Amino acid sequence: MTTTPETTSSTLRAGQWALDPAHSSVAFTIRHLGIAKVRGGFGRFTTRFEVDETGAASIGASIDLDSFDTGNPDRDAHIRAADFLDVANRPTLTFHAAEPVRVTENFTVTGDATLGGVTAPVTLDVEWGGVQDFGPGGDRHAGFSATGVIKRSDFGVGDSLPGLLSDAVKIELEIQLIEPR
Repeated sequence: MTTTPETTSSTLRAGQWALDPAHSSVAFTIRHLGIAKVRGGFGRFTTRFEVDETGAASIGASIDLDSFDTGNPDRDAHIRAADFLDVANRPTLTFHAAEPVRVTENFTVTGDATLGGVTAPVTLDVEWGGVQDFGPGGDRHAGFSATGVIKRSDFGVGDSLPGLLSDAVKIELEIQLIEPR
């Protein structure tokens, strides 16, 4: 049974919801030379989605930047290097919501993203997908889609090659979570 958006917060069981990595993704889009979009994603990430007794959710995430992939190994190696992501010295990008949120059909999560000791505000627009029983054990899954924009300049990423890539990086998240038992 799928929940209705109006009863979302009250239907989310309190506790730590686990990420379902097989049904989740972190993707991005960035403009190259201002004329075309390059798309990619990150293969390794974790989430924190903890619902309290009132139905409010504390949200966080961590992305392993070495899992960067655009489908072009040479480009990916360059982006991982010191003049862009510098994954040797800045291996993760983290996000922490500023405060617990109420899950509704559409909601906003504001918080801080941190990369290499630099923190900048980020806002995510989130669409609630609902809750559905899944698998032979009947585990309940919750689904979310979220989008936001981060600026490379906020974190000093790729400053040595101005004009090559847009400053704005669109982030797209598709997240499924498994209800705590």
